[in-house]
Amino acid sequence: MSIKSQLVLVPILLIVFIGYLSTYVVRETEYVIITKFGEIVGTPDDKPGLYFKIPFIHEVNRLEKRFLPWDGRPDRMLNKDKEYLIIDSFARWRIIDPFKYFTSLRDRRRAISRIDDILQAATKSAVANHGVEQIFRSEPGRPLDSNGSLAESIEGTGGLESNKTGRNQIEAKILVNAAPKLLKFGIELKDVRFKRINYDVVVQEKIFNRMRIERQKIAAEKLGKGRGDAREITGSMKKKLLELESEAYKEAEEIKGEADANASRIYAEAYSQSPQAASYYEFKKTLEAYEQILNSDVSLILTTDSPLFRLFKTFDSKVVPENPE
Repeated sequence: MSIKSQLVLVPILLIVFIGYLSTYVVRETEYVIITKFGEIVGTPDDKPGLYFKIPFIHEVNRLEKRFLPWDGRPDRMLNKDKEYLIIDSFARWRIIDPFKYFTSLRDRRRAISRIDDILQAATKSAVANHGVEQIFRSEPGRPLDSNGSLAESIEGTGGLESNKTGRNQIEAKILVNAAPKLLKFGIELKDVRFKRINYDVVVQEKIFNRMRIERQKIAAEKLGKGRGDAREITGSMKKKLLELESEAYKEAEEIKGEADANASRIYAEAYSQSPQAASYYEFKKTLEAYEQILNSDVSLILTTDSPLFRLFKTFDSKVVPENPE
């Protein structure tokens, strides 16, 4: 390359370099503030596009326009019931006034520190004004469900006061109290949520003991009810069995009576065909009666007009009726 070409190329590269240093691009997701020796120059740029600045004098400061997360550290807080809780919360925030934000906080590290102070103070105040059930319960009247914490374990343990406030309402109060304070720094607080709620280690054993007692009480109630139901079922079963046995006995006796009646009818029809048959039938039934009544351990005293004595009185070979058969 000739010297002449080099002399032409150098000014071009210099112009390109100065042009590069004199421009900056604003993206859709950010604000840009230009400072001159630490002082803000003009107004913040929030519209996407290409802008110009004085190289080496103006400094480009970029601020995020989108919502940003805040993840608080777990903190030990005293609630209305004088019990220590470990509260771990998070929030979402964004910059809505870049001028206020930059003049008061300058960068995100200081913004996070200020959010820490304001939200921790608001959370402690809210927790101190509410009981344990209000903090653990997501909505009034709903079961306790606090993101895997001890709240799931203490559900149904009893002894917790009823209330009309739940965790969602407490989070809303924290948001209402903290949001105006952050607006002074050009920050909009979108929402605040409890990520985890747990009992302090000091009071966990007391809570576990209460849980065991309540669970044992519930188990005893269930066991007593089960035994009562078992006795009721057993009694009902025995009653039903007796009813079935009674019905079966009644039916058997009816069948037996009907059979005896049929047998008697058949005997009567058979032995009523002639006087000899009737006399034989009477004689046979009398002997059956003697057989059932008389044995070695029985002594009878009969009058002469007794039906049983009649056969003895007339007993001889001549009076014994012949079998009509």
